[in-house]
Amino acid sequence: MKIVVDIIRAGGLIVYPTDTSYAFGCHIGDKRAIDRIHRIRRTDKKHNFTLVCADLSEISLYAKVDNWAYRLIKSLTPGPYTFILAATREVPKRLQNPKRRTIGLRVPDHALVVSMLEELGEPIMSSTLLLPGDDFPLTDPFEIEERIGHEVEAIIDAGAAGIEPSSVLDLSNGFVEIVRAGRGDVSQFA
Repeated sequence: MKIVVDIIRAGGLIVYPTDTSYAFGCHIGDKRAIDRIHRIRRTDKKHNFTLVCADLSEISLYAKVDNWAYRLIKSLTPGPYTFILAATREVPKRLQNPKRRTIGLRVPDHALVVSMLEELGEPIMSSTLLLPGDDFPLTDPFEIEERIGHEVEAIIDAGAAGIEPSSVLDLSNGFVEIVRAGRGDVSQFA
């Protein structure tokens, strides 16, 4: 895991598995790595990024979290959910939603990811490994290597992954809004 962490700290771009699908990952706020993700995915500056955290202890540093929201997040993590919250000043502006000043936060249920984040000592910036023209994220490490291996510094091979992304819940307005129904059950919020 140290090699992967060193790559992230040096400004490298990695592909790693989560509890939902494979994703891009890089150091928080690394402009070059973020620009590379935009170029690979062909997204614009309005694309929403997510901070992937090892546990809940890091969330309040990066997001403003009310008590009700914290209790909800605690009940659903670790797991296949991304939470949209108002960003704090610790979050680089280029990672925030440009109009709403929000950030996505995630605590995945994947031992490898937790190990990587604990070694790094901070969250990573992340984006689902969904390429232009594809309907689903890439799931096979061999296909990932074939299609974008030359564009990233490392691919963490954990075998085939799922294709269903995390469920996204916006908590930034004082209530739960379902932005995307994914792997995490959202029926209680419908």
